[in-house]
Amino acid sequence: MGSATRRERVVRMSVEQPLWRALTAYRVLTMVYAIGLFASAYEVYERPWVGIAYFVVLAVWTLSTLPQVSGARRCTKRFLTLDLAVAVGGILLSPVAGHDRAVTGGSTLPSIWTAGAVLAWALKGGWRWAAFASVLIGVVNVVQRGDISRSIIHNVLLVCIAGTAIGYVVEVARASERTLARALEIEATTRERERLARDIHDSVLQVLAMVQRRGTALGGEAAELGRMAGEQEIALRTLVTEGLRRPSHTSEDLSRGAVVRAVTTYAEADPPQGPRDLRPLLAPHADARTTFSAPGTAVLMPAAAARELAAAVAAALDNVRRHAGGDARAWILVEDEPDAVIVTVRDDGPGIPEGRLAQAEGEGRLGVAQSIRGRLRDIGGTAELISVPGQGTEVELHVPKNNAPKNNAPTTSAPTTNTPTKNAPTKNASIKNAPKK
Repeated sequence: MGSATRRERVVRMSVEQPLWRALTAYRVLTMVYAIGLFASAYEVYERPWVGIAYFVVLAVWTLSTLPQVSGARRCTKRFLTLDLAVAVGGILLSPVAGHDRAVTGGSTLPSIWTAGAVLAWALKGGWRWAAFASVLIGVVNVVQRGDISRSIIHNVLLVCIAGTAIGYVVEVARASERTLARALEIEATTRERERLARDIHDSVLQVLAMVQRRGTALGGEAAELGRMAGEQEIALRTLVTEGLRRPSHTSEDLSRGAVVRAVTTYAEADPPQGPRDLRPLLAPHADARTTFSAPGTAVLMPAAAARELAAAVAAALDNVRRHAGGDARAWILVEDEPDAVIVTVRDDGPGIPEGRLAQAEGEGRLGVAQSIRGRLRDIGGTAELISVPGQGTEVELHVPKNNAPKNNAPTTSAPTTNTPTKNAPTKNASIKNAPKK
């Protein structure tokens, strides 16, 4: 693999940032509007110095806190509380300034600047925070006026509806932004994994395969080295293949944004009480002499049934190692049928002589009877052992899906194979004219 300098460009997107910029402009413009409104009705106030003092504080506060309304990170709860206090104080100071009658439709000292405080709560905390701030402003307006008029109800409802709606839009925008960021992260991770898989295939796997072939040809200690290289090749190939074909969950909650398929690990995809993918339970059995083939999609079963079926497969492979000889090869085939899961374990050993299983049971050796057939019986399945002397042995494990959750994912006819099945005995060939035990 050649070394190359890679540059990554990080693009930061914020759906709500334009809203914060709009709020900044709104606060400045409404401050200017409130000051102009006060100046135009200056002679109406009995104590205008109260209004002047308030607008000095309002102008200093608005201009000095512009950085706080530039984004959600700097807009703290303390700032929001003080900002709302400035708005409430301006409303309550209106009668103190001698503003006993409505000015230009009943405006208070801060006028529509108070809506900016409500919008800041909406942008920071969502619609619930906006509802709280708007209701508080409405109550203070009623207390200041001393009665409930149609204009007060209209203004309070307008601020409440606007603040709540903007708060809800902000919550949806944030959820969509997180979903988009997660989708981009998944895409980048998948691309990097595919690139690494190509590099590994073009270098490491080819070297291991070459070592295996050369070691087998040389014999002796080199043959053992070749065997170990073959096992590492299979393990690495399995790791790369499974890394590119992991199960995924799909979020259908539209309130959280767009529907995105999120890649998860096998551990996350297999909850203790939920359906479990059978493939990762059987994949570790693959080595230089054992070939594992399975569909490209998840083979889902109840967790307990999957564990029992995997244990039965392990018992069948243990029989191959003990009775078929060290040079015997084995094949594991997983078939995900619409009504059942079928796992077939075959080997190219000498086979089982007729009557040998019955003799073993009579001698108290119940490996096949208990470890395989007993496990399958406990989960409602069946085990069929077929052997022909000189042609190997086949164990077919059949588990119906009538009590298992259906796998809605479409199955593929072409299985995913970890190693080439060269010279593998076909299923029909191994059972042809075979006496059933």
